[in-house]
Amino acid sequence: MKRLTTQQLVPGMVVADDVMTSNHQLILPKDTVLTDAQIMKLDLYGILTLHVKDEVIAQPGPLPVHAGPSYFTRIKESPEFKEFKKIYEAEVDSFKNMINQVVEKNTQLDVKELLNRSLEMVTDTAGHTSILDMLHNMREYDDSTFAHCLNVGLICNVFAHWLQLSDTEVEMATICGLLHDVGKLLIPHEIITKPGKLTNLEYYQVKKHSFEGYQLLLKQNINEHICNAALMHHERSDGSGYPMGLKDAEIDTYAKMVAIADVYDAMTSARVYRAPICPFKVIEIFESEGLQRYDVGFVLCFLENIVNTYIQNRCRLSDGQEGTIIFINKPKLSRPIVQCGDKYVNLSETPDLSIEALL
Repeated sequence: MKRLTTQQLVPGMVVADDVMTSNHQLILPKDTVLTDAQIMKLDLYGILTLHVKDEVIAQPGPLPVHAGPSYFTRIKESPEFKEFKKIYEAEVDSFKNMINQVVEKNTQLDVKELLNRSLEMVTDTAGHTSILDMLHNMREYDDSTFAHCLNVGLICNVFAHWLQLSDTEVEMATICGLLHDVGKLLIPHEIITKPGKLTNLEYYQVKKHSFEGYQLLLKQNINEHICNAALMHHERSDGSGYPMGLKDAEIDTYAKMVAIADVYDAMTSARVYRAPICPFKVIEIFESEGLQRYDVGFVLCFLENIVNTYIQNRCRLSDGQEGTIIFINKPKLSRPIVQCGDKYVNLSETPDLSIEALL
């Protein structure tokens, strides 16, 4: 038996102990054989590590890949993405240098410069391809804390615009996302990247990163929302989160936004066993597991805007059929109507089918 981070999990691994939330809700029972969807479910619940058995049970292989270039492949080959990738990598390095100065030398954080660089990045890469789609294709980039924080900051920026917040509020959401995980930089690197079993002490150190980040940011002359986002981004509306088990109105508004962006980035992040994941799979898990755990108004706005970007997009269904997404079912965002030749497939009425991939 060994304790692994959720990033190290692979379908076929067997859960060694019941997986529970901080308020003792059962997420996965002992002896569950992990699937890709269950691994994403652990991300949704904010589970950082869990015990798995040494055995791995073989899982069925994926459906044959579409003969032509996939949706995400076409994005990666576009000039727009290549420009984004160049700016992104430079920004991660810049962000890393700036935050390391704060963590290692206790220098004053220049929030305005950090924010301006990120906003310039959004402006410079604005175009037909959404920021979220381009971030999907950055998964080959080293998935460090710095890259994750930049991703969450950019997602929060997009999210705040979807919520029609003011310019000042958009900026606040962006900076809260950028700095939400700064506490992980105070945890020894060998623990964060440890490939094998974590000790109980190491697990405790990982879990306290939100409080460590809060303490670090309190020493800076910055808005309390930024400090609260670092402290509360693992809190959940039903009280099942940590470190304090807060509920609903007890959680900072910006922390609620960051929580959604944080888990979305985690659920679509690099895995050793798969390419970028279809957004509809992520949305389905949010709908089935997340509506009580996250601010309902925020999460529905987030999901609805994501799915609306894929209307008229080609897709492949789980039975191998290919078609075009033509209508979004609001009561079930992950299950739109798909036109397959002369046939219309309403996925909200066919529970045995789902969107497997974008083409």
